[in-house]
Amino acid sequence: MSEETKNTEVQEKEAPAVSTKQANPEQFLKEFNWHNYEEGIDPIADSKLEEFEKLVEENFVDTLDDEVVEGTVINITDRDAIIDINAKSEGVISLNEFRYNPNLAVGDKVEVLIDVREDATGQLILSHRKARVIKAWDRVNAAHDTGEIVNGFVKCRTKGGMIVDVFGIEAFLPGSQIDVKPIRDYDAYVGKTMEFKVVKINHEFKNVVVSHKALIEADIEEQKKEIIGQLEKGQVLEGVVKNVTSYGVFVDLGGVDGLIHITDLSWSRINHPNEIVELDQKLNVVILDFDEDKTRIQLGLKQLKPHPWEALDKELKVGDKVKGKVVVIADYGAFIEVEEGVEGLIHVSEMSWSTHLRSAQDFVKVGDEVEAVVLTLDREERKMSLGIKQLTPDPWTDITSKYPVGSKHTGIVRNFTNFGVFVELEEGIDGLIYISDLSWTKKIKHPSDFTNVGDTLEVVVLELDVEGRKLSLGHKQIEDNPWDKYETEFAVGTKHTAKIGDMVDKGATIDFNEDIVAFVPARHLEKEDGSKLKKGDEAEFQIIEFNKEFKRVVASHTALFKEEEAKIVKQAAKKAAASSAEKTTLGDIDALADLKAKLEKGEK
Repeated sequence: MSEETKNTEVQEKEAPAVSTKQANPEQFLKEFNWHNYEEGIDPIADSKLEEFEKLVEENFVDTLDDEVVEGTVINITDRDAIIDINAKSEGVISLNEFRYNPNLAVGDKVEVLIDVREDATGQLILSHRKARVIKAWDRVNAAHDTGEIVNGFVKCRTKGGMIVDVFGIEAFLPGSQIDVKPIRDYDAYVGKTMEFKVVKINHEFKNVVVSHKALIEADIEEQKKEIIGQLEKGQVLEGVVKNVTSYGVFVDLGGVDGLIHITDLSWSRINHPNEIVELDQKLNVVILDFDEDKTRIQLGLKQLKPHPWEALDKELKVGDKVKGKVVVIADYGAFIEVEEGVEGLIHVSEMSWSTHLRSAQDFVKVGDEVEAVVLTLDREERKMSLGIKQLTPDPWTDITSKYPVGSKHTGIVRNFTNFGVFVELEEGIDGLIYISDLSWTKKIKHPSDFTNVGDTLEVVVLELDVEGRKLSLGHKQIEDNPWDKYETEFAVGTKHTAKIGDMVDKGATIDFNEDIVAFVPARHLEKEDGSKLKKGDEAEFQIIEFNKEFKRVVASHTALFKEEEAKIVKQAAKKAAASSAEKTTLGDIDALADLKAKLEKGEK
């Protein structure tokens, strides 16, 4: 046996024994004499050191490993959480990483990742946030697959919803998924920890969508089934105003929503439901109707009160006067609320005695207080018609004395037709001027060529039909018919000087004055030298036709020199005839003389 082997055996015999039963490395380190070991007084066999290293490996965390480990909260300070991960020293994590879990307490198990092995004080710096991120996607996927409810911390608002911290991942919470009721204050949820359900994951873009509403709906669904099963028409329930829209009010009946249409809120007309109810208001409603699946429930509020027509004065009758407020105006009339919920219609034709219909807005506007006469009243159909023109006398009552036939008046042009003009003499008194009675001389194709709406015209009453309430008027009759004097002035054969106006088909026109426009046929435009008159040429013309009834005047220039030629021919013919007559007479005298001589000779 060598000297070295002997010495080793001696050392092993002299060295303090390490119990193999000791399985706690902490106890080993506590009892081990490091001074003697370092001075070489207590040497340790290699086998014992290997056993110690094995114990450390089995019982202590490898601080060089990046794996996520579980630790225990052993203390919480104002700023940090002290975590025991079964290492040589405790780790430190800032409380900011536990904002999602404000209820963190000593003894809680948390997952951590070693961020810095040791700081200046020898402590481990741990990260809970990084550990959560590493494990988060596994947990989020598992929660989505299993439907597990998860906790999330609402960090802040964003467009369309909220940002929620779930397992360290920023998930999106849509505004519509926060609650079953519309959210009016999103900021009230910021900083809260709530339960959520993972409803959607986009692995490509690492997006997670969560819902809190889904959890509420699950609870409400049971309540909803119970409530729906008990619904009956006419049933009165208490509800809370959940939402107000322009067309109605949504009421929460305890998990089931019903709609009160704007027309079922009040017996009176309203412009918007917020005039009657407000958000979160409790009220009683009556069930009016629902579909077969009872998913759409129609509610009523006004039906809880008696119909206003039932409270209408029993003594009210046709012919009575009532007062009310204009609530609605249409082109055809205005609705007057004479009592709350009781309306009558004033048709536009009952607003004025005038037969010229106008818009109801010309007479009243919304909010006006008016007095009217009851024209019809149907309590069963709950309808009433009113009139305001009946408050003034009918202008046709003494029409014969005010507008006798032949009387002259001034009126305002109100309307046109193809055949004439309607003129208003006063409110309620309109008359018609036929197009043929507008002018003695002008040929009018349409009344708008002669006058305009709003113009003032002088008229003469031509006919009066009291029963038919019709008045026939004339405008040209204000003056004498100028064609009476033109009949003499422009008689056939008279001559007048004028300029050629327009060249028209088959001839030309000439203006003798503002009333007389004569037509000159093409063959009558020929001048004495054979040429023809042109537009603008001034010449003398002879009237060859005058028709007073049809206001037709025809003139000729050619007839002037043709007439002279005719005169010359006629005069020549007369002379020739006279000469021939003279010759014949002398010859006859000679013949008679001869005959007389022969007769006398024979007698002898």
